Amino acid sequence: MSDDEDQYSGRASQKESAENPEFMKRQEQKRSDLDEQLKEYIAEWRKQRAKEEDELKRLKEKQAKRKITRADEEKRLAQKKKEEEERRQREIEEKKQRDIEEKRRRLEESEKKRQAMMQAMKDQSKKGPNFTITKKDLAGNLSSAQLERNKTKEQLEEEKKISLSFRIKPLEIEGLSIDKLRVKAHELWEAIVKLETEKYDLEERQKRQDYDLKELKERQKQQLRHKALKKGLDPEALTGKYPPKIQVASKYERRVDTRSYDDKKKLFEGGYDTLLAEFNEKLWKQKTEQFMKRNKTKLPKWFGERPGKKAGDPESPEGEEDVKAAADDDLEEPQLEADEDEEVEEEEVEEEEEEEEEEEEEEEEEEEEEEEEEEE
Repeated sequence: MSDDEDQYSGRASQKESAENPEFMKRQEQKRSDLDEQLKEYIAEWRKQRAKEEDELKRLKEKQAKRKITRADEEKRLAQKKKEEEERRQREIEEKKQRDIEEKRRRLEESEKKRQAMMQAMKDQSKKGPNFTITKKDLAGNLSSAQLERNKTKEQLEEEKKISLSFRIKPLEIEGLSIDKLRVKAHELWEAIVKLETEKYDLEERQKRQDYDLKELKERQKQQLRHKALKKGLDPEALTGKYPPKIQVASKYERRVDTRSYDDKKKLFEGGYDTLLAEFNEKLWKQKTEQFMKRNKTKLPKWFGERPGKKAGDPESPEGEEDVKAAADDDLEEPQLEADEDEEVEEEEVEEEEEEEEEEEEEEEEEEEEEEEEEEE
């Protein structure tokens, strides 16, 4: 609708209102109703707004109270946590102090043992040998070595400080006079001289022990060389770190050696001597079997009595003796060359013994004659 139409409609309505008073009343009634509705709406809105403001105020107060309670709770928790942390730190410090005291006690005991051992070594060096060889406990050494390797640098530094704390006593020189300071300096000088003396003694003892160990190693090498020479090996075969190699193939014949490792190993344990002993044993068994299988014959009677007869044995029949005697006459005993050689050797031995006896008798007679001449 344009501006001209609006002006025309407004003018028309003014004319109608001027002409009709009832219309005016209806319009006024509408306005008054609208105003009342508007007032009621505004009042209702104000009530609702006041209620919302009260609710918001109550919530803000509640939030402020919750903030206060939460702050108190956080403060209480922080205090509790702080106390717990302090208690934990105190327990850690106490445990650390206990560990330090335990380490100090162990190190003091080890230092006392070391001092006692050093004193015993000094006394022994004056009247005993330079060294003693004892078997070591490998398990204990390994475990202690592993423990030492597993320690960190901080732990080693801490143990060093603890060890030095009771080895190096603190100087208490506060409030001392000049004379007392001189006496203290003299005591320190004597302690330094004593420590330097012990250091020199230990260094010299270490040198002697190194020389003794070197000499023992040389003796061991010499024994191993002799052992290798007895077994027919190279002199330096047993002095190395590993045992000598065993040749499993022939060096001069181009073929593989068929002997086993055990057979070759046994050659070093006895070799040809073992083979010779086995051959002699086998030959002895063969000769023994031949001897046991020989023909056995009874001896003839000598002056009416059979040789070898025991008391209480029955008399042998006469016919049997004659037959046996005839058989013995027919059979000639074979005489072995070995028996003849043995008889010849026995005769020679007897002749030599007789000659020796005669010579001894002659010497005794000559000695007696010389003694008689000396007495005259």
